[in-house]
Amino acid sequence: MAKAKKAVKKRVKKNVATKKTIKAAAKRRVKAAPAARRRAAEFTVKTGMEITAMFPDTMGLTAKVAEAVAAENVNILAATGYSASGLREKATFTLVVDDYARAERALESIGANEIHESTVLLIETPNQVGALERIAKLVADAGINIYYFYATTSSGETATTVMKTADDAKAIRVLQKA
Repeated sequence: MAKAKKAVKKRVKKNVATKKTIKAAAKRRVKAAPAARRRAAEFTVKTGMEITAMFPDTMGLTAKVAEAVAAENVNILAATGYSASGLREKATFTLVVDDYARAERALESIGANEIHESTVLLIETPNQVGALERIAKLVADAGINIYYFYATTSSGETATTVMKTADDAKAIRVLQKA
């Protein structure tokens, strides 16, 4: 019986020590996070062309869109796609492409109902904590409204943010000065 009590005490002691170690490590991470965010995130900004097309929502539509754009030898740099209604009647695809005219032709050929074009900002940042925060704050501090953005990492090293603002030209100037 005494042997069993010693084993339990040893396990409890070990668990307490482990919890203390975990708590100490968490505190170190919390203290380190603000410093990591303060690190200057170097970035580049340029304009891109975004094409938005609406379709009747059908099974296989994403594959059909991708196939049509690829057949025109258009590179998709960024994309979103979603069904716009609870009834799944309409689908919207937004693509940032390297050749707007050919992409438009491809989307028309497969029955796009509406096609709209827009210039957007393409902002490349290091893939690190606080990069989006920094660019969003610079834009906001300049009094420019961000209408929408979407972002992803393009590799382990960099992230790309597509952003549409109320004044893209001013946003570019602000971001290039930073």
